[in-house]
Parts: sequence; C-alpha cells; structure tokens
Amino acid sequence: MIEKIEGIVINERDYSESSKILNVLTKEHGIIGVISKGCRKMKSELRSVSEKLIYGSFNLYYKQDKLSTLISVDIINSFKLIRKDIIKISYATFLLELTEQVFRQNQNLDIYELLISSLTKIDEGLDPVVVTNILELKYLDYLGVTPVLDSCVGCGSTNSIVGLSVIKGGYICNRCRTTEKILSEKSIKMIRMFYYVELSKITKIDISEQVKKEINYFLDEYYEEYTGLYLKSKTFLNNLYQIC
Repeated sequence: MIEKIEGIVINERDYSESSKILNVLTKEHGIIGVISKGCRKMKSELRSVSEKLIYGSFNLYYKQDKLSTLISVDIINSFKLIRKDIIKISYATFLLELTEQVFRQNQNLDIYELLISSLTKIDEGLDPVVVTNILELKYLDYLGVTPVLDSCVGCGSTNSIVGLSVIKGGYICNRCRTTEKILSEKSIKMIRMFYYVELSKITKIDISEQVKKEINYFLDEYYEEYTGLYLKSKTFLNNLYQIC
C-alpha cells in the first residue's frame, strides 16, 4: 500500500549496481528501511532525494517491519546551508549518527522532533557546537542517565555550586568538591539552560569559546562514562574543532 510518511534520511548504503538502502527516521513509524531503486543512475529522479539529510514527505510502498520502496519525496528541507559548510555538515552528520543510536535504545518519537529542530537551527546559522551540546544533553534523558543540574549531587544544596562531576553525576558544591575542576559561573548556568531550553524557540546564542569548551568536555566525558555509545564522528568533530 502507498503511504506518505514524514521523515529524514539518517544514513544510506549502496545496494546492487544502481540502488541504495536508506534508513529513514520517520515521524510515524520510527526508523524504517527503504530501497531507492535505480537512484544511483545519473538520470534517476530519485538521485537527489536519496541521501543523508533529506527531510520531507516520503511517498512509499510501505511494508511494516520489512523493506519499503521509495516512489518519490516531497522535500520539506534539504538543509542547503548546512551542505555548503564543512563544519556544519560534520556536526549534522554526527547528530544523525547520535540520533540513530539513541533511538535504537529508546523509541520515543520526541527524539525525531529534537533532531529536526537541531538541524533547522544549524541551517539558520546558529552555532553548531552549541546546538549539538544542547541536543546531547537532552538525549541523556532518553538514555536514562540525566545528570543532576538543579542542586549539588552530593548534599542537595543549591548554593555555592562550583563545578560538574562526571563520576558523581552532576553539579557539585564547594563543600562536596574533591578533585573536580572548578568551572566558570557562566558554564554552570549555561549547561542548566541547555537542558531546559526549547530548541525550536532559540533565536540567538552568544557563548564564549571557554564556556563552549568546558561544556563540550563535560559532555564528552559523561557520554563515555555512562552511555556505552561509541561515536567515531565525535572524535573527528573534536579534532576539527581544535583546527578551526
């Protein structure tokens, strides 16, 4: 049966000499496999819509729990500005990889909306490092390992918060601090804001490089400690960030 399904291509792989298999994260059905027949041929009408980051309404011969067949795509957003920038496309690629791994652990369809909001904001010109960190922080909820960001994880105090502890799992106050690095007050406030902010409503982000580095470092360490996710694209991103 033919069905119109909203979604975004999160990865692709070649299939036979002329086709591709697309993994599409959809609003209605989660991640589905779709064959795009003949799309690798130069004259194929499916060629330009059978690649990562294509976001649209997919017209499919839909088969539940089986490989669906692509008929056409009505593009909602191809994220053209992201595709023109090596930094942005690198962060977008990481977000697709991260989202796929998170979704396979928790099939909450809110994850779909968070991904679309994040990519839209990067395409609109917001800092991809900050948008990525916001999404990383929000995804910890769906992985069941959210850090404590309302009070000290040691004693529950809301006063004299001086740092973030990966091992203890959240904010740490001056009394409970042992070897944890003292962070700037701005970093402490911003990471809490990242957790609570609604991505779709952000219009401007102005954060110093030092604050970005502190938050990014904490999230990298936290993911490594608690999530079990291996994301090779994040290592590439961090190397790229150092260069740029």
